[in-house]
Amino acid sequence: MGCSDTDYAYLRQLVLSESANQIDASRDGLFETRLGPIAREAGASTLEDFVGLLRVDRTAKLHRAVAEAMTINETSFFRDGAPFEALRETILPRLIERNAATRRLRIWSAASSNGQEAYSLAMTICEYFPGLAEWDVKIVGTDISQQVVDHAKRGRYRRLEVNRGLPARMLVKYLVRDNDEWEVAAKLRAMCEFRCVNLSTPLPRLPVFDLVLLRNVLLYFSQHDRGHVFGSVYRQMTPAGYLLLGASEQAEDSTNLFKAEFARECYFYRPVAGS
Repeated sequence: MGCSDTDYAYLRQLVLSESANQIDASRDGLFETRLGPIAREAGASTLEDFVGLLRVDRTAKLHRAVAEAMTINETSFFRDGAPFEALRETILPRLIERNAATRRLRIWSAASSNGQEAYSLAMTICEYFPGLAEWDVKIVGTDISQQVVDHAKRGRYRRLEVNRGLPARMLVKYLVRDNDEWEVAAKLRAMCEFRCVNLSTPLPRLPVFDLVLLRNVLLYFSQHDRGHVFGSVYRQMTPAGYLLLGASEQAEDSTNLFKAEFARECYFYRPVAGS
């Protein structure tokens, strides 16, 4: 189902323009695997035919479907231990102290994929900060892909998904088994909401957040597009908020809107006042 180098270049540019996601030429083979179902649904028998259809049919829905299919949705519960230790021991206690008067907390999982990160945050809050049960707490998970947003809303996970990163005691305490799947407990689901958001375009109306997790997504953006995303995130945060990136990501090469701090073997970022 392959196609020419020119067609692959067209697909890479389409994904870049729709999502700011840079697909390296060495990964062209992924197009055949991930676009196959979309191509067949559109009536194309080969990837080459599908590219021909895309060049003629400028329908936004079809082009967006291509970009969503090429989005990397690798995630797990409590992915990378250090950030959750920093949240538990440093960041959340500071936010609780700061917001004690309002008893309100807003958290953004800005590339939430199938929802494991958002639900991991909810578990952390319920497990270690039971006093927040009396607060107004909301965790907003967003992703460019409607398919994974729908998965997150369902809050149901296969055994392979719960076996990756989720401690057994958390599994039995916060999820309920239903045949071959596990469903997130109602009290966690009530804390979380999920929306489809493209970080590379102007953001829709969202709350102002005390904490933003933007992990393992900026690796696939150009420096220019990373700067755009940092600007959008900065405007969506409280002045005393916290930003967590992925372990191999940093803000310094793309923006001066944030300053780095370090705790519990984990770097995190604070908004620079007046920027």
